Amino acid sequence: MKAAVRTRYGSPNILTIQEVDQTRPKSYEILVRVHATTVNRTDCGILSGYPVAIRLFTGLTKPKLTTTGTDFAGEVQAVGKKVSRFKIGDKVWGFNDNGLPSHAKYLAIAEDQPIAIIPAEVTYKQAAASAEGAHYAYNFINKVDLRAGSRVMLNGATGAIGSAALQFLKHAGAYVTATANTKNVDLIKSLEADRVINYEREDFTQDDERYDFVFDAVGKSTFGRCKRLLKPQGIYISSELGPKAQNPLLALITPLLGGKQVKFPVPLNILRSLNFTNELLEAGKFRSIIDRTYSLGQIQEAFRYVASGQKTGNVVISLDQN
Repeated sequence: MKAAVRTRYGSPNILTIQEVDQTRPKSYEILVRVHATTVNRTDCGILSGYPVAIRLFTGLTKPKLTTTGTDFAGEVQAVGKKVSRFKIGDKVWGFNDNGLPSHAKYLAIAEDQPIAIIPAEVTYKQAAASAEGAHYAYNFINKVDLRAGSRVMLNGATGAIGSAALQFLKHAGAYVTATANTKNVDLIKSLEADRVINYEREDFTQDDERYDFVFDAVGKSTFGRCKRLLKPQGIYISSELGPKAQNPLLALITPLLGGKQVKFPVPLNILRSLNFTNELLEAGKFRSIIDRTYSLGQIQEAFRYVASGQKTGNVVISLDQN
């Protein structure tokens, strides 16, 4: 079968498409014919091995998995004799932020991994694009006491995390001011943001409103710059460690000081995130934003585009395209 392969950490240039042995499911695994997957920020980190802390999970000196990928959407082709959750023909999607060999035509995965049934009427591409960003977005909102009417500043609403977070926030009844670039202002309005700040024209940190929460979905700001936006007991959350890796430390210190604080969104329980997103997908209350679709043979190009930081929403790899 065809798969995207690398044997060391590095740039997209080290990826090659190779014919590898057909994977076979073990007794506790299912075999999935992958129809769609994505290239995302997590994939880029696993490919490059940066930040270095990621190697604690993916391999210290070289990658544990030679095939890249973190998410998938496809059809169950075979099941091991001990499998009880799934059956042949099930349409499934899943995600693992430590890596999955899913940039390949087939994937063998243990049934106890974070996997869910794709709702009817949801395509493989839509499902795959509902995994990584939505998981991290859900781990923003479940870290705070979000209520109907909560006021939220969402920086980076056009990315995979941001576009998912915006929809989750509006589903919860929050008032959301979201930042976007010029080309995506209308998109963010269509996702029902209450206000949109064009970050190419103005600095969102100078906004005059005050918020219960500031969510930085792209990690391009800091608590120091955003502190003025917060109400006296407001909370700041970023998707990144911060330019000096300060956010985890601030998350420990600021709650002890009273007043404005930082929380660090440790993204645990992936299956819970998938199930939450699945409910909204099934109800027609969530849509994954897809920027571009590439074939597996274009995997290098897909990684380069994602690493450029220019994508809107998600970048999909279709295993149904040549």
